[in-house]
Amino acid sequence: MASPKRVFVGDDNARIALARWGDERSGKPPALLLHGTGFVAEVWIDVAEALAADYTVYSVDRRGHGLSHKPAADGYHFADFADDLCMVIERLGLRGIYGIGHSAGATDLLLTAKLMPDRFARLFVMEPTVMDPRAMRGGGLSDQSTSAVQGVLRRRAEFESAEDAFRRYRMAAAFAPWSETALWAYIRHGFEMLSDGRVRLRCTPEIESALLLPIFQAMEQVYAGDARGNPFSWLLDITCPVQIATTEQSWPIYREMAARAAALIPHASEISFAGVGHSVVQELPERVLSAIWAFATDDQRAAP
Repeated sequence: MASPKRVFVGDDNARIALARWGDERSGKPPALLLHGTGFVAEVWIDVAEALAADYTVYSVDRRGHGLSHKPAADGYHFADFADDLCMVIERLGLRGIYGIGHSAGATDLLLTAKLMPDRFARLFVMEPTVMDPRAMRGGGLSDQSTSAVQGVLRRRAEFESAEDAFRRYRMAAAFAPWSETALWAYIRHGFEMLSDGRVRLRCTPEIESALLLPIFQAMEQVYAGDARGNPFSWLLDITCPVQIATTEQSWPIYREMAARAAALIPHASEISFAGVGHSVVQELPERVLSAIWAFATDDQRAAP
């Protein structure tokens, strides 16, 4: 399989980068992939290469990540990501989209499907970040979550080399189960090479902390949005078929948020991946592909 082509969409000060597998002139329908917080387009590599047999595959570097633009700390509201995705879809002229998203990237797709309902054929979303705006709590973020958001600032951002970064990430419990191709894709595209051979995270600890604040607020049902309001009520108006996937070994809050999504989205179906955690795309891509293809044909017998 040939390496994906890099595509850039938008103005210089608000540019969104994508990786594309396949020729946009092929006539194949588009599959649009959205990664979770802290990652990059190419972490979908194992899934994207297989999907390219039937789709033109576009995988997005979400704002703050990879080669996409990196706004100030107040530029990471959920509606901001939806606006980016609307811009990408409009400028690339995508229709009949199979949207496939993970975690906060799944949320981007859900919100965009409300804003551009005529562009999506279906959505397969894995453990989306969702609050139920009908059950919003008063007060702010808990001390525990505030500490988690601030704790990201202490994360190591530079390594001696790409090989050093790969070795250290491979030893971390969260990355040990990843496929080698997915982890190398993250190292090669999630880090920039410095002039002295060292590598530095593109999604810096400061950016990741800003990204996580609204996510934790949504988890705790305290996210209020900005001047545009709270977008989570949009989920009530999604019209395309949606399948929501959870994983057996992820944190309970992910399954709770998936349940919120299922309660909000009309006619959503649900599946669960047994024996795997939140990063199922990078750990067991073949099972994710089986579910994606099954949902594409409504053949639920092939789901995991």
